[in-house]
Amino acid sequence: MEEFSLLIKPVSADCNLKCDYCFYLEKSSLYPGEKKHRMSEKVLEQLVKSYLGTEQSIYSFGWQGGEPTLMGVDFYKKVVGLQQKYGRTGALIGNGFQTNTTLVNTDFAKLFSEYKFLLGCSLDGPEHVNNKYRRFSDGRGSHHQVMEGIKILDEYRVEYNILTLVSQANVGHAKEVYRYLCDSGFRHHQYIPCVEFDENGSPAPYSISAEEWGDFLCELYDLWYPRDIHTISIRHFDSILTKQVEGIANVCTMGDSCSKYFVVEYNGDVYPCDFFVAPEMKLGNILVDDWKTLQNSNLYRTFSEKKIEWNSQCNTCDYLFLCRGDCLKHRMYAGNIPQNLSYLCGGWKKFLRHSESGFQILKEKIQTERLHQPPDNHMPKPNYGQDKKIGRNDLCFCGSGKKYKKCCGFKY
Repeated sequence: MEEFSLLIKPVSADCNLKCDYCFYLEKSSLYPGEKKHRMSEKVLEQLVKSYLGTEQSIYSFGWQGGEPTLMGVDFYKKVVGLQQKYGRTGALIGNGFQTNTTLVNTDFAKLFSEYKFLLGCSLDGPEHVNNKYRRFSDGRGSHHQVMEGIKILDEYRVEYNILTLVSQANVGHAKEVYRYLCDSGFRHHQYIPCVEFDENGSPAPYSISAEEWGDFLCELYDLWYPRDIHTISIRHFDSILTKQVEGIANVCTMGDSCSKYFVVEYNGDVYPCDFFVAPEMKLGNILVDDWKTLQNSNLYRTFSEKKIEWNSQCNTCDYLFLCRGDCLKHRMYAGNIPQNLSYLCGGWKKFLRHSESGFQILKEKIQTERLHQPPDNHMPKPNYGQDKKIGRNDLCFCGSGKKYKKCCGFKY
């Protein structure tokens, strides 16, 4: 059985914010019978028990929404209790948690700190930028509440990344956003392109173009390289280096298949990707289907294999090794077939061409430094059992001698 991780939607699309660009809010229409969608204890226990009953090198639980804090802190206490109950001795268990941070309080922070949850906190930049699209249903901006939540996380030393969606609110302001995040003390950044389409296949008003995405990445790269390469982690830049040095795709867009994780909805329904949660893409339900059956289903396999059905132009592209045709979401929008060129193709090319020489220098630097490191079998190998979750700054369990966040931690 191939290894996989879980992306879990315990409240489905329910959220206390109503962000203009949220692609998942509309998914509530899949389950119209209930005003609130909340994962039951029955589904939760089956989820944890069945997943920890499979053979994985790392058991990766990703809690997302909607807004997963709506479940309340007691739900996640049950989560870690079940993980301890069903995790075998020596099992490596990680919990990721994507949140808008507005509902984070001391109870949540204590739990996240004690059990080493790694959070992703959504923040699009300074207040006037963030509040353009990230608002409550009454129109109030969320920036102040986000920063208050982050302050609590800092107080309890919770590990987190900042996830910034690049939309029409900030795409022309890479320098302003980057400097704001750095000046605020945020050292781990993720930048995600906002690309959504209406029913006619036209880009939504908040979506960015390929050219805008390329320009944003180029400006971001020039701010980061070479001054900040040792102090600021930008996930996509780190992933490029991991692919170049290790040959490993630690983000699904750089891989050759879409079979690395499952999405689990609040009621146990399973889908292959959170961009493809739709009735026709439902694989089954964890209350009646086992993971091997789901993984071997024709629907899942067929979907996974579409990743390498890229456009014929990709075969002669200098950047295919890194791009791998890009995400299916950016190829199969508006009814397009997998062979459609990525909507962001031109932007990716512009950025990869612009940054090529710098990444080559960094790659050679890493390889040279490794030649002077002791062999792996001389490195300490800490024993992380089920009662010890791995912190981003701990030594990686694989024995590489690197911090977990710079090594296998990327698999999360």
